[in-house]
Amino acid sequence: MKTLKDAAVGQTVTVQKISGEGPVKRRIMDMGITKGVEIFVRKVAPLGDPVEVTVRGYELSLRKADAEMIQII
Repeated sequence: MKTLKDAAVGQTVTVQKISGEGPVKRRIMDMGITKGVEIFVRKVAPLGDPVEVTVRGYELSLRKADAEMIQII
């Protein structure tokens, strides 16, 4: 299982599934990250937190813990 945290900078990936429950999953989905959407990884901080991505034309910062919940293909 590959997660968004494993994606390389400059890579475009597709969301396969979002694990997690409740408010955390809802927060990720409220950012526009849903199954089938493409995510471009712009930058990852030296220690892996935050992960900066572009989703549907919006630039977002995700916590490492949130990135680990987004399964990609």
